[in-house]
Amino acid sequence: MSNTTAPHIPVLFNEVIDIFKDIEDGYIIDCTLGYGGHSLGILQSNPNVKLICNDQDDEALEFSKNRLKEYQDRVIFSKGNFKDVISKYKDKNITGILADIGVSSLQLDKDDRGFGFNSETLDMRMDQNQPLSAANVVNEYSQKDLERVLKEYGEVKEYKKVASLIVENRPFNSSKELADMLLKKMHKGKLHPATLPFQGIRIEVNNELGVLEELFDQIASADFCSTKVAIISFHSLEDRIVKNYFKNWSKKCICPDYLPRCECGNNNQKGKVVTKKPIIPTKDEIKQNPRSRSSKMRVFKFEC
Repeated sequence: MSNTTAPHIPVLFNEVIDIFKDIEDGYIIDCTLGYGGHSLGILQSNPNVKLICNDQDDEALEFSKNRLKEYQDRVIFSKGNFKDVISKYKDKNITGILADIGVSSLQLDKDDRGFGFNSETLDMRMDQNQPLSAANVVNEYSQKDLERVLKEYGEVKEYKKVASLIVENRPFNSSKELADMLLKKMHKGKLHPATLPFQGIRIEVNNELGVLEELFDQIASADFCSTKVAIISFHSLEDRIVKNYFKNWSKKCICPDYLPRCECGNNNQKGKVVTKKPIIPTKDEIKQNPRSRSSKMRVFKFEC
C-alpha cells in the first residue's frame, strides 16, 4: 500500500487501513484530512466506499484536493471544525468515522503558524480565521488563568512558576522568545521545558478538549448503525476522553451507582469497543516517524 509522496507520514497508516478494510459501501468521514494520507489509503483499499474529507485549514484542503483528484468522483470536501462535520452529513449512509486529533505536521512544520519553538510568530491557531491566538493567551491572560491553562491542559508540574515567569517577562512577540525564556529559566530534563507549556497554550487557543467532546456528542446524537469510529489521540487528556466515551457507549445500564436496582431498562448499549487496549505504533514506525510515538488509536463500532 503506497501512501504517495507527501510532506507528511500519516500516523498508524497500516492500522487505519486495516480497521476500515471490511467496509464495503457508504461514506467514511475523515474528520481531520490534513495532507490526505489516510484518505488516500482508504480510497485505494475500499473501491466502493466514498469519503467526506474535512479540515478547517485552507492549505490542507487545497493540497489534498490536488492529491486526491484521481478519486474526485468519490470525495466530498468539507471545510470546518471537525466537531461540526457529523451533523452536516449525518443523513448520508455513514459507515465509518476517522479523526486524527491534534496538530498536523502541516501546521507544525510551518514556522509562520507559531507552533514550533523556533517560530517567529506567536499564533498556534489551527483555524487562522478564529480571533483567539497564543499571543492573546500569553500576553493578556491573568496569572491565575495562565496557571489554569498550564496545570489542566499542559499538565505542567511547576505551573505556578511558569505562569509567574511568563507574566514577569511579557510581552512576547514570538514562540521562539517564549521557548528561549523557558529554556533559560527552567530546569532542563528529557523534554524541552517549553514542550508542556506549549501544549497547554495550544489546547486553550483551539479549545481542543471541548471540541473533541462536541464531536462525540454529535456522533452519539446521530444514531448511527453499523458504523466504525476510530479516534487517534496524542496525549493522555485526549485519550481519557475517548476511552470514557467509548466505555459509556458500551454500557447497557446507565443508572447512577446509588440506585439499588436498574431503572433505565438495561438496554442503552450503543455498540462495542473494538480495541480493549489502544493501538500504538510499531518500533519501526516510531523510528521512521518519531512524531508517531505518543499516538494511540481506539475503535468503537455502533450496532443496530
